[in-house]
Amino acid sequence: MLASRVVTLDVLITSVNLSLICSSDLTPVTLASEFGSTSQWRTCGRHRAWYNGKCPDDQRVIFNIVNFSKTKSLYRDGMSPVVKSTSRPKWQRLPTKNVYYYRCPDHRRNYVMSFAFCFDREEDVYQFAYCYPYTYTRLQHYLESLERRNLDYLQREQLGLSVQQRRLDLLTITSPAQQNPEKVKKLVVLTARVHPGESPASFICQGVIDFLVSQHPVAQTLRDHVIFKIVPMLNPDGVYLGNYRCSLMGFDLNRHWQEPSPWAHPTLHAVKQLIVQLSQDPVGLEFYIDVHAHSTMMNGFMYGNVFEEEERVQRQAVFPRLLCHNAPDFSFSNTSFNRDVVKAGTGRRFLGGLLDDTSYCYTLEVSFYSYMAAGSTSPVPYTEDTYMKLGRNVARTFLDYYRHNNFIDDNKLQIPNHINSMEVLSQGRQGNGNGNGRTSGSERGAERKNQSITGEY
Repeated sequence: MLASRVVTLDVLITSVNLSLICSSDLTPVTLASEFGSTSQWRTCGRHRAWYNGKCPDDQRVIFNIVNFSKTKSLYRDGMSPVVKSTSRPKWQRLPTKNVYYYRCPDHRRNYVMSFAFCFDREEDVYQFAYCYPYTYTRLQHYLESLERRNLDYLQREQLGLSVQQRRLDLLTITSPAQQNPEKVKKLVVLTARVHPGESPASFICQGVIDFLVSQHPVAQTLRDHVIFKIVPMLNPDGVYLGNYRCSLMGFDLNRHWQEPSPWAHPTLHAVKQLIVQLSQDPVGLEFYIDVHAHSTMMNGFMYGNVFEEEERVQRQAVFPRLLCHNAPDFSFSNTSFNRDVVKAGTGRRFLGGLLDDTSYCYTLEVSFYSYMAAGSTSPVPYTEDTYMKLGRNVARTFLDYYRHNNFIDDNKLQIPNHINSMEVLSQGRQGNGNGNGRTSGSERGAERKNQSITGEY
């Protein structure tokens, strides 16, 4: 018979460290998000979710994460939390067979996510998270490393400050004007992390940035023809505090685009002012893409707006179709165009009404869990690297789009193996967007290099 022990559980939210005491080897550890009970999670209103926890000891434990409200969940499709430890510092997913998602009468018929884990190294400290974390601090280190490279086509500026005085960063990526002062350029704006718990959005955003600042011929061509304005973390307070959906003051910023307050929503107010200003520029704003992560769907996909003119509807579908060809994890069949009333305050909906009919506004979504690869019957879990790869593919797709519109002259390109955009669009693919590649053997080998934390119970 196993002796009873005491487990000290620390709940980590970027920098906040809250502790509680749980008991016994075999007694389940229950973490509740309702009204801050048990673990005191820093979430607001109905937008609650378990985020990040740490538990040092040599123990076998069942964790119960309670008060989930959604019937549909990726946990039903095989998603599991991620884990790392002191000696194995790379985040990796728990075995699916150790994770359960079910309705529980003890919690007002809400849902519970339970997972079993065995702490196999007594000297290690273990951390668990809903998905691969991407913190405010990590972003600041990344942007500082970019600045140190002194790239003449990259500018970092502070667009504003959050309520708690954290930086709202804006990156501008384009070739210096003096290289070709007569050239007319297109303008693209990309934002991420308005919902702070959607950390995959940051990996996608970093993938976009990494590609655009690289020496790849496609990136060089794009910098010569396009001005990219990127806000990599629109809700820095929410990210820092570990909120899932809301800001410091409990607002879902992606419902306040119509009239953001300069004191309650200062970061959103600053971004909106920037976009309104850019829309009045002679260059003209052509793309706005807001990056999110989705808790019930697989693959990457997009939401777009609904228009009366059929020609504009067809034009809006061009970019997602091209991205579908470039990215094996992007699904055009999951992409939809709507005017849902509850989305009226989102960036996509508001800016779609504000900008002229030559502009395109999208929400880019990616699954918290997985995608279906071509020919596969089982989902392929996302990793940090594959999220960033999707970001690189998003960036590459702008070249195909501007080639399709004859803005970039094919005859002047010296880029091998670029796609035939007219052929892609004439095919009118409606499939899941997974037709041109699987995870390569070399990528799978790289993933195996990190020693596994089995968590066997």
